Amino acid sequence: VQLQACGGGLVQAGGSLRLSCAVSGSTSSFNVMGWYRQAPGKQRELVATITGGGSRNYAESVKGRFTISRDNAKYTVNLQMSSLKTEVTAVYYCLHRTVAGSSWGQGTQVTVSS
Repeated sequence: VQLQACGGGLVQAGGSLRLSCAVSGSTSSFNVMGWYRQAPGKQRELVATITGGGSRNYAESVKGRFTISRDNAKYTVNLQMSSLKTEVTAVYYCLHRTVAGSSWGQGTQVTVSS
């Protein structure tokens, strides 16, 4: 399974960004897809996940501001981020997880300036 993420960049506080991740090598919807992030000097942490059936899980810090979605036909997972704060600056990684294991994308940098 390979994941290709895109959509990161530099944005001012209060702005919005949309991350997308394309999955190849897997045609099953029986998986969990999602986003994690890692800020400098910190551990990688959950941002949001979504199951094949559409059940979503969010980190408390992003609830109400971030929305995760997926397109099972196109094998993509998206993260719409709004009302961005400087503290969300990090490298964002997309995730594909099945019972067989997890695969990660290469990471995309999100930088929010004040």
